[in-house]
Amino acid sequence: MTGTSAGDHPSIKRYQQLCIFCLVSTHKDETHLHWNLIQLKKGAYMDLQLAGKKALVSGSTAGIGLAIATSLAREGAQVIINGRSEASVQQAIAEVQKATGKVVAGFAGDLTLADIAEKLLAAHPDIDVLVNNLGIFEPKNFEDIPDADWQRFFDVNVLSGVRLARLYLPGMKQRNWGRIVFISSESGVQIPPEMIHYGMTKSAQIAVARGLAESLAGTQITVNSILPGPTKSRGVGDFVEALAQAENKTQEAFEQEFFENVRPTSLIKRFATTEEVASLVTYIASPLSSATTGAALRVDGGVIKSAF
Repeated sequence: MTGTSAGDHPSIKRYQQLCIFCLVSTHKDETHLHWNLIQLKKGAYMDLQLAGKKALVSGSTAGIGLAIATSLAREGAQVIINGRSEASVQQAIAEVQKATGKVVAGFAGDLTLADIAEKLLAAHPDIDVLVNNLGIFEPKNFEDIPDADWQRFFDVNVLSGVRLARLYLPGMKQRNWGRIVFISSESGVQIPPEMIHYGMTKSAQIAVARGLAESLAGTQITVNSILPGPTKSRGVGDFVEALAQAENKTQEAFEQEFFENVRPTSLIKRFATTEEVASLVTYIASPLSSATTGAALRVDGGVIKSAF
């Protein structure tokens, strides 16, 4: 490529021409089309067209949820952060606003409770993007999992998202546009023997997302599930740190052993970052993902040993 800039290289030019063709073929909004063509020629990122879309991310005061909220806000979405306490919500709002320069809203309340979900609907009745991220996990031997834990995991990980989807779907149908995303897990496909109750709920989320997408065939509302693999969220980070200390090991040594013995099928051989998960969620939440629905999309680092 001596004497030729990257933008002038024949392969790059052909790729840009193809991208322009795709944009012209798929964009009906001339304003967005014009902007995207300009940005493409500049070599900048494509506009995900999320500006002005109202997005609710449940359980978003830390970890994957916070990363998703930050990414959506950065793309111009009007984000609503949710957590159980007002203090945690306000702290998360401050973090997102500092990272993005965008104004975000918040709702404090336990969305595993039906009356709190109704209050959320009353406070924020029009949601375009619903990201069901609220969830819990806990390693425990099968014999030690009581009925109450099975019910609690289902209520938090599955029913909270089902309830929010049921509440916000009528508005999406009225506008004939919406995105519903369930944050599931690779554990919904490869059930972890140390967390069978957790894996059960993640499988259930995949089933709900697919069934709901089937019921919305022919509309502009998409429903998908996202399957992260081992991800260094706050909860996982704290858990790993505690285990490493208990075994008198560094976190780096523990992580290496974890991917050698517990998740040996991982292709990246490390924990994913929350931002890596959020990038996929943000695209799926955008208008550009209109042909993707009813899918279980993996951002698992290759843990699931299958190409399909």
